[in-house]
Amino acid sequence: MKHILVKLLEYQYLSRNEARELLMAIVRGELPDTQVSALITIFLMRSISVEEVLGFREALVEMRVPVELKEYGAIDIVGTGGDGKNTFNISTSACFVVAGAGYPVVKHGNYGSTSVSGSSNAMERQGIRFTTDINILKRSIEHSNIAYLHAPLFSPALKAVAPVRKSLGVRNFFNVLGPLINPSDPEYQLLGVYDLSMARLYSYIYQASRKKFGIVHSLDGYDEISLTGQFKVITNRGEQLFMPEELGFSRVTEAEIFGGETIDEAVSLFNKVLNCTATRAQMEVVVANAAFAIQIIEPEKPIAECIGIARESLYGKKALNALKRFIEVNG
Repeated sequence: MKHILVKLLEYQYLSRNEARELLMAIVRGELPDTQVSALITIFLMRSISVEEVLGFREALVEMRVPVELKEYGAIDIVGTGGDGKNTFNISTSACFVVAGAGYPVVKHGNYGSTSVSGSSNAMERQGIRFTTDINILKRSIEHSNIAYLHAPLFSPALKAVAPVRKSLGVRNFFNVLGPLINPSDPEYQLLGVYDLSMARLYSYIYQASRKKFGIVHSLDGYDEISLTGQFKVITNRGEQLFMPEELGFSRVTEAEIFGGETIDEAVSLFNKVLNCTATRAQMEVVVANAAFAIQIIEPEKPIAECIGIARESLYGKKALNALKRFIEVNG
């Protein structure tokens, strides 16, 4: 461990095995919080390599609680977080829009660490009881088209470092790892990232895994399609730049999608969106993210058609119905 720490302090890159051993040591409690904080700071100050990510991921996968839900062909919609924008729960809202449109979703999420409200905060405020019970998770998908996997229940490593991450309050390599360790290993994934270098990193990793994926990044720094300006979408088929207006959306301001200062404010926005009592800007941002998720599942559909499907799910209250049915099983 001393060798690894010295190597990191000299800004050298770790091998895949060194990265794996490092994360194992963190989870086993062999490093004090001060050293874990130092490690997070080092990785914040320099880029992380593909080999390091794969090594960290191997450690987390070895320790996670697996969930067999492959039969549903589900999608996960998730952001890395760490963009500093503190939006409301856009990806979580989009999950229910996709579920309402008839597509199975297995959402992997956690409490907020770099934003006020994470997806688990939003779920908890709906009265959801987190579980690892496979029968409940399957019943949830079959009843509402969505199951929720609360990360700390399935990945003890994330639970072990949660206090340090929360106290630092800045993005770190655990933000990078979260989307890669959904214990159900879903067939499809829409991932939002906070910068283009991160988009490239995930693109290499996804292509190696043969996953059907979409990576989105708004060029003004959002880890989702924010509709505040131009955004990039990278999929198995290549990459494209879009302007909101090209897709029939009006451009929105940062203030219009801000999540508020408290969990209650953020969760209130989540509920307003699904009840269609939020602002047009807030609802259309969710529609945009849901539409690109749908296109990952059905790549033959043009994006205009996917936008129409997402709008019908949200404004037709299908997404709200999916939430209600989800609460029936999990509440």
